Amino acid sequence: MSAVTDEDAIRRVLEEARVWAVVGLGDNPQRPAYSVARFLLERGKRVVPVHPGAATVHGERGYASLADIPFEVDVADVFRRSDDAGGIADEALARPDISTVWFQLGVVDSGAAERVRAAGRTMVMDRCPAIEWPRLLG
Repeated sequence: MSAVTDEDAIRRVLEEARVWAVVGLGDNPQRPAYSVARFLLERGKRVVPVHPGAATVHGERGYASLADIPFEVDVADVFRRSDDAGGIADEALARPDISTVWFQLGVVDSGAAERVRAAGRTMVMDRCPAIEWPRLLG
């Protein structure tokens, strides 16, 4: 797992990635995706909700899938069950602009991680940017 969660790679993603598609982000403020999205916004990131309901969240229009987003995205940040994560990773790999696939805490799919890494993309698994940011960037 350490190769998937390399701290230098995580630091680079946190510093350089500007547009985060948060898969599973709906308009429910009680869900973890909502507060993590706010955290990223407060650090200057653009956060795009990806949810079947395609709700507008934090002022940003939502999309039903990664494929529906009509502009470039840097990170696909996945707040879905591990059973769903591999399919989402594959959707991200279908977009050449997505350089990083990030699986949130508790989201683990080693097969998906291998596919992402084999495609030359950055893979972060079982981590949260709201935890990693203060730990790695202060």
